[in-house]
Amino acid sequence: MKPFLFALLFLLLPKMIFSQVLGNKEFALSPNDRLLYTDSMRLETKSKDFKYIRLIKDYKLNKESYVVLDYYRSGVLEMEGTSRTKDGYSFEGERTYYYENGAKKTVYNYVKGRANGKDYQWYENGAKRLEGEYIENEKKDILQHKINQFWDEKGEHKVVDGNGFFEDKGENASSKGEIKNGFPEGVWEGSFLKLKSTFKETYKDGKLISGESWDENKVSYKYTKVLILPKPKIDMEDFDKYIWKNYRLPNLLPDGAKGKVFVRFIVDADGRVVEPRVLRDIGYGTGQEAIRILTNYDGFRPAEYRGQKVKFIYSLPIAIKGSN
Repeated sequence: MKPFLFALLFLLLPKMIFSQVLGNKEFALSPNDRLLYTDSMRLETKSKDFKYIRLIKDYKLNKESYVVLDYYRSGVLEMEGTSRTKDGYSFEGERTYYYENGAKKTVYNYVKGRANGKDYQWYENGAKRLEGEYIENEKKDILQHKINQFWDEKGEHKVVDGNGFFEDKGENASSKGEIKNGFPEGVWEGSFLKLKSTFKETYKDGKLISGESWDENKVSYKYTKVLILPKPKIDMEDFDKYIWKNYRLPNLLPDGAKGKVFVRFIVDADGRVVEPRVLRDIGYGTGQEAIRILTNYDGFRPAEYRGQKVKFIYSLPIAIKGSN
């Protein structure tokens, strides 16, 4: 019995003997885990001013899903969820966020990498804040957030079964207005701190009729969509043609090799591709080649948020197949 017990312990030990200190926390790791710093946009960074520490469990293994854990600089857990890809961005199922005091902050449900279904929110003191759900439109290209219940900071039940008055005072933005059948109705007002802007919008039956925002210099912008995603100036077909025409298979790529290169980049307010990063490739320089052609592409229309041009994170998969 003793030799068997010793052998069992020997097999278990490698999962715990590795450790690494990042920020103010020491992490116990298995040989297959990965630790990295990320910025406020959850992108990997080498900067000392990192925002979070990300732990991806079993990163070096080929699995159907990967546990992803984000920590504050203090070492307190900030987010936990499961990603379908080892880069940690294609979330599936429940994703939970926490305040730095350890209290639960929000719970979202994800389907194919984006919020879909019910969500729950709490204040830092643990009191309920919101119960809602993300609903796709018929084309499945737009998600609407339906507010079913909302409590203010004093604990007063302001939105009951989808009807009432909502006032949000978040870290980065604020908004207030009437909720009818779960969606905005009438005149709404608010601000967005990152852009130092304010806005005023009119809704009917949950649909935006018109909106106007003002930047820090009081310049006015009118719009009929809160968010317009970045897109190629001509169309996606033209962008795809550019990729296939200009992507050069690396000389070292073995015959018959195939797979996908996943790249994440930012389309800035001028429509330029900046800060491209390879999330996953098949080696042999396939990721570097993707960065080369994306950096040389200047045909994007920038994203617009409440009429103002803003930078936006864009993800792109490129299918690779070596010659036979």
